[in-house]
Amino acid sequence: MSAQIEHEAAVPTAPRTLGPDGPAVSRLCLGTSSWSRARFGDDQVTVFEAMLDAAADADAVAASSGAIIFIDTSNEYGAGASESYIGDAIRRRGGLPTGVVLQTKLDRDPVTGSFSGERMRKSLDESVDKLGLDRFPMLYLHDPELIGWDEAFAVDGPVRALVEMRDRGLVDQIGISGGPAPMLQRYVETGLFTAVITHNRYTLVDRSSDQLLNVATESGVSVINAAVLGSGALARWPEVARTYAYRPTSSALSGAIYEMGLACQRAGVSLSAAALQFSTRDPRITSTIVGGNTVAQVEQAVAADAVDIPQELWAELEQLVPDRSVWQEPPGTTWP
Repeated sequence: MSAQIEHEAAVPTAPRTLGPDGPAVSRLCLGTSSWSRARFGDDQVTVFEAMLDAAADADAVAASSGAIIFIDTSNEYGAGASESYIGDAIRRRGGLPTGVVLQTKLDRDPVTGSFSGERMRKSLDESVDKLGLDRFPMLYLHDPELIGWDEAFAVDGPVRALVEMRDRGLVDQIGISGGPAPMLQRYVETGLFTAVITHNRYTLVDRSSDQLLNVATESGVSVINAAVLGSGALARWPEVARTYAYRPTSSALSGAIYEMGLACQRAGVSLSAAALQFSTRDPRITSTIVGGNTVAQVEQAVAADAVDIPQELWAELEQLVPDRSVWQEPPGTTWP
């Protein structure tokens, strides 16, 4: 499938599962990377706790196509606060409701930056302690672009540690999560992983991960797509985008975003809704991560995913995609 997909079916007909024979997940996944002490304080009742209350009735969750029953976190998010908030909510709720899927990630040492096998084992122990769960359906190696391939696959490296965790039954499945699309593709091609998280690289204006999506799909690897708004660039229209994926944007990219916003305005829909549905309607993508710090923000994301978008708008947006030379990793880019 090429980057110029046709957005016809709102939802893939096949069940959405996390990895082969894994748990069912929702088309939207709640991302918690911004949950921090600085943002919430120590006594804030989080959006996650409200979601747990809403998910208490597993049958109601299963019957609701708009329900979010999939949550993504990481050991390092919010300097550890994200997992702590979620763990506190789970304990107050009396456990994780049946049907709700929670995944987390192994992270480097926050002081030394170490990705050693010992650090990975400690990272898992920290997540278990904070979340109060002794097993995860999916555990990812997080941001391995910070080290080289050889270090990642060393005898006492993070990949071997993650594989051992799976083989020992500490986790059900293992995945890879990071930035550069060519790097993620290389990890997927090892055959070790059953899920991949890509961010900022499969959006309306950047298709760097298109080939990754193809390879993952052909390999039976679940694709979780994050940062579909380009870290805010596609959410602030008509403001001119000055950054994309936390970096200064090119005039070609910011111009494309602006023109796409005008096209969406003419069609009577928001650019952010189109940007979200560009991901959720792609049959290669299992789930799309959306950030949410309040219940209202989560509800807005669910509503945006339900907006009726004219088919002709998708064709117009495709004509406005900027040249691949301004994508983060144009086709042909290799890693490392």
